[in-house]
Amino acid sequence: MHRLWGCALFCVTLAAGAQQPAFTLGSATARAGQKATGHLDVPAGKDAGMRLPVVVMRGIHPGPVLALVTGAHGTEYASIIAVEQLIQHLDPSRISGTVLLLPLVNVQSYLQKVPHRNPVDGKSMNGFYPGDPNGTQTDRVAAMITAQVVERCDYLVDYHGGDIDENLRPYSYWSKTGHAALDAMARRMDLAFGLDHIIVETGRPRDPAHSRFLDTTAATRGKPAIAVEAGRSGRVDAAEVARLVNGTVSLMRLLKMLPGEPTLVAHPIWIGKVDTVSSPVEGIFYPTVDRGTRMRAGAKLGYVTDFFGKTIYEARAPAAGEVLYICAVPTMNKGGTIANFGEVTLVP
Repeated sequence: MHRLWGCALFCVTLAAGAQQPAFTLGSATARAGQKATGHLDVPAGKDAGMRLPVVVMRGIHPGPVLALVTGAHGTEYASIIAVEQLIQHLDPSRISGTVLLLPLVNVQSYLQKVPHRNPVDGKSMNGFYPGDPNGTQTDRVAAMITAQVVERCDYLVDYHGGDIDENLRPYSYWSKTGHAALDAMARRMDLAFGLDHIIVETGRPRDPAHSRFLDTTAATRGKPAIAVEAGRSGRVDAAEVARLVNGTVSLMRLLKMLPGEPTLVAHPIWIGKVDTVSSPVEGIFYPTVDRGTRMRAGAKLGYVTDFFGKTIYEARAPAAGEVLYICAVPTMNKGGTIANFGEVTLVP
């Protein structure tokens, strides 16, 4: 009797799942098996409003809601193109669950070719979460994404890459919260995404009201999330884009949103500490190493000259480790970043 009742309940659940209701994000509404495009309209306030492009893919079968967000820095082109490719090639008829894609968050950064910041208010669009509906444009965009995307998803990926002035090697972030189950799931997501260098973050904010970063905003609300980076110097290299696209497909397999098994990175390099090497002077920067170079402490990273060619500063590795990214352009300001340098740790 109990076995028959269990079978009936299971069959009803499947039938209901097959007829799951439509999902709406902004002006995009997708029913089961559909892809819909639209916008999230961020109203004007202290400055101009913004229309964020959004895509909803509603799978045929029930499953989790996965948010894929990119373009917080509008000249990190490889990550933007990767999500554009996912929009074109993911098939809702093969998906279980729902995928929310935001292909370009920092619209004016992209249109004006301004790296790192939103030119409307001068803020980084990955530094002011969870946002403020009464703040400047960056604050209002962050508040909209927090309410409409983060709060409604089950998992999240934040895509980045080397900006115009960053010669970056691919890596992802594992931000530990101290919650064992949440941290374990985020770790599995990193391994499934497949980037072979993983930065272990332990000092991120833990207060949901002051989360600052997008992936941290998700984590502080109990949503497993990772940030991934690939692409360098504003280029759109096919291999870098493919790392992000293939990593997303593998992650969706881990989450049982696509058929097949994930491809887990076998032997990741865990980065336990990231050192920022800054310049104490302005001038012309000359790198002497490439991204991904393994170095001993004190080895030369590059040098800065004045505008007459005289060397006025030599940058050196602060510890034994690897160059995560190094400045890709000659322009060097006082206090500007020469390199981000990763110190390798044991497997956490």
